Amino acid sequence: MEGLTVADANLTVYVHPSNANKVKDALLRQLSSLLFKYDENFDGVILAYEIKFESKDAKILPGLHPLFGVKLKANLLLFQPKVNELLEGKVVKLGKECIHVIILGFSSATIMSEDIREEFKFRIKHGVEVFASSAHKRHVIKTGSFIRFLVKSLDVDILHVNGSLIPSNTGCIHWLSRYGTEDISETDSVRGTILITGNALSFSGIFSR
Repeated sequence: MEGLTVADANLTVYVHPSNANKVKDALLRQLSSLLFKYDENFDGVILAYEIKFESKDAKILPGLHPLFGVKLKANLLLFQPKVNELLEGKVVKLGKECIHVIILGFSSATIMSEDIREEFKFRIKHGVEVFASSAHKRHVIKTGSFIRFLVKSLDVDILHVNGSLIPSNTGCIHWLSRYGTEDISETDSVRGTILITGNALSFSGIFSR
C-alpha cells in the first residue's frame, strides 16, 4: 500500500522535574499523545514510533516552571496519503450509492457510485449487497472485503478520503492478488529535527521522497 512513510528524527522532549525518576514513562506518554492524529508539520499521521536515547544527560531550562530536555532519536511510521496514490482498506458498509471503507483501523474512506467503474454492477446475492464484476464473475466486493482504491481527494482535518475504483488495478485485493497485477511501492524517507514541548511539536528539516 502507498501512503506510508518512514521518518528518521532527532527529538528533544522536555519533561517536568516531578518526573525525574520516571523519565522514560513521561517520554512515552508525550509521544503516545501524538499517535493517530494528523500533524501539519509532517503532513501526515504518526502511526508508530521506535526511540533510542541519544544521551543520558539532560539540559535544564530556567524559568518559573523549569523543565529538562532529553535528547533521543526516533523512527516514525507516518500515514501520508496523496491524491492518485493507491490505498487499501476494509469495506464496512456497502450500498447502491457508495462503499464505506476503514483504512488501518482509524481513517475512513467513501467511494461513490460515479467513481466505481462500469464493470461493477450492484446486486443482491442471497440477501447480501455486493458489487460484482460483469467481466470476471469471481471479482466481487462486499462488506468485509479488503479493497485497493485510488485516492481522489482527502480531508486531512477529519482524516477522510474520497476514493475511486475507476482504474483497472483497483478492486478486491483477494482477486487482484490471484488474477490482477500487484503493485509494489517503495517506502519513502523523511529526515529532519523535531522539538516536543508538552504536547506541542515543531519540525524543521528536509523531506526527501
